[in-house]
Amino acid sequence: MTASHLLVPVPIPDRVAALIGSCIPPHILQAEFDADCAAREVRRFRGPRLCDEDRADREQALSELARANKILAAHHPRLAVRPGSPW
Repeated sequence: MTASHLLVPVPIPDRVAALIGSCIPPHILQAEFDADCAAREVRRFRGPRLCDEDRADREQALSELARANKILAAHHPRLAVRPGSPW
């Protein structure tokens, strides 16, 4: 029995990634890229003692993540990206 959270991400060749990307609409690819970048930004601003500017930046990144996830979830519900997700 394999638990999905124990799986190790395996890099795929560029040609395979290009083939997969050619099958997905461009606005979904852009939303996936935006969600990944926003999730990375959210992870940067962690901790209980953030200054006001950092809190504002974190809220902005959460807003961008929510916007991108809305597009991804409309395409397929399991595409949504979470800030703490390893991939």
